[in-house]
Amino acid sequence: MRYMAEAASSPEETETWLEGIVSVMAALTAGSRPVYAIYIQQDARQRHDRKLVRLMNTAVSAQIPVQTVDESFINQHASGGSHGGVLARVGPRRFVSCADLLADMVAGKSVPFIAMLDGIEDPFNFGQAVRALHAAGADGLVLRPRNWLSAAGTVARASAGASEWLPTAVAETAEEAAAYFRQQGLTIACASHEEAISVYEADLTRPLFLLIGGEKRGITRSFLRQADLRLQIPYGRENFNQSLGTAAATAVISFEIRRQRNRV
Repeated sequence: MRYMAEAASSPEETETWLEGIVSVMAALTAGSRPVYAIYIQQDARQRHDRKLVRLMNTAVSAQIPVQTVDESFINQHASGGSHGGVLARVGPRRFVSCADLLADMVAGKSVPFIAMLDGIEDPFNFGQAVRALHAAGADGLVLRPRNWLSAAGTVARASAGASEWLPTAVAETAEEAAAYFRQQGLTIACASHEEAISVYEADLTRPLFLLIGGEKRGITRSFLRQADLRLQIPYGRENFNQSLGTAAATAVISFEIRRQRNRV
């Protein structure tokens, strides 16, 4: 997938930090953003972990500086405690166009599954949802301009690097994205309890654009009215009427899409 650079006004405004071997390696190998330098805590470097050695070799091959630093440097720049002594100073996420997400369909190589996450208020939930989409084989992700990729370190950790791997495009609104993908022949689907059919009874083998709403705001009524397919996840208990969390709902629907397509 060829990425297109995100517009940036200055390096100072766009630099951020990725934490941990998995997140940093994902950014390096996916080419999802510029990686300016990698910092490894001295005692971590002395362990000669195979994954760390591979990360260092990959960075050297890409002519990215690798520096040994002390614990205070790591603690100054890390937002969490699961970094394992590895940080990377990186630039802005590169995005593709919505048309790029359909490149394999145009070439006749796939039936696309494109997802949009909108209104998720917690970066960990966002990262977990992206993780599920990537693991289930989604072809691409669509986000609004203001999204949790600004919290790149947290999202990359929560998604196990999937936020760096999954090709991602930007649309101003969910309605705008849906209008574009409908014109390209995709069925517009969303998760809802209103006038919805079971995710296990719906035909999810067709080209699909799926909108997953956030924990509180959910999906707007205007979008629900224009959706071709409203999906509901059946529960195993009749007396439980609360919605699943965003990440859990994303995982259930995404892997049902994968299950149905594997049978075709």
